[in-house]
Amino acid sequence: MAGVEGKVIAITGASSGIGRAAALLLAGRGATVVLGARRIDELEAVVRDIERAGGIASHRRTDVAKREDVAALTALASDRHGKLDVLISNAGIGPISKLDELRVEDWEAMVDINVKGLLYGIAAALPIFRRQGFGHFVNTISTAGIQMSPTMAVYAATKNAVRTLSEGLRLESDGKYRVTGISPGFVGTNFAESMTHPGVRAAIQKQMDEIALEPEAIARAMAFAIEQPDDVDVGDIVVRPTVQG
Repeated sequence: MAGVEGKVIAITGASSGIGRAAALLLAGRGATVVLGARRIDELEAVVRDIERAGGIASHRRTDVAKREDVAALTALASDRHGKLDVLISNAGIGPISKLDELRVEDWEAMVDINVKGLLYGIAAALPIFRRQGFGHFVNTISTAGIQMSPTMAVYAATKNAVRTLSEGLRLESDGKYRVTGISPGFVGTNFAESMTHPGVRAAIQKQMDEIALEPEAIARAMAFAIEQPDDVDVGDIVVRPTVQG
C-alpha cells in the first residue's frame, strides 16, 4: 500500500518537536495518528490541532521507559483501528556531558529512554506486524552517532545502538515489515531542555538557535519513507543543516 493516506501510525515523543511535526504532517496527508508522550497537556493540544484541521488523532500518556506504556499505545492503535501500519519511535533525551564527570544517572536515563524505549516499541509492535504480515518501524537516530563530539559519548552510543537494532530488524524482517532510520542533525526542538549540565545546555542551544532546521524537515523525510510502495524499504536517511560540520 503506497502513500500515507489511510495508514494508522503510532508516534512516541509526539507532544513537541519532531514528533509533533510528524503527527501534524502525516495526519494532514490522511493518516490516522495515535500519539504518545509524557506531557499530557501538550499531547492533547496536538490532537486538538489535528482535529481542527479535519484529521483523525487519539492519544495516550506514554513513558517509553515503561514497557507497559508502549504496549498500551500500540494496542490502542491496533484495537481501535484494526491495524498498525507504522510505529515511529521518536522519544529521546540527551543529558550529555564528559565521561569524567560521572553523571551516571544521566547515562542510565539515556539508556532507559533511547535504547530500552526503542526495544519496548519493537516488543510491542513486532507481534502485530508479524500477525498482519506488514508494518513499518521508523526510528529516530541522530548524526551524533555518525560524527563523534566531546560530551556525546554516551548519547552517541545509545543512538548507535538504535542504528544497530534497526539493521538487525531489517535483516530479520523476511519481507514482512520495513525499517527506516532517520538521523537528524541540529533541529529546532526543546531537546536541550533534557541536558542537566548548564554549560553544555547553553552551548548546544546556541548552536541550535544559529543553524537548526525546522522539525518539519525531519517529518517530511519520515513521510517520504512511509509513502513508498510496500516493496521499497528506505533504510537510512540523514537530514542536517547544510552548514553543519
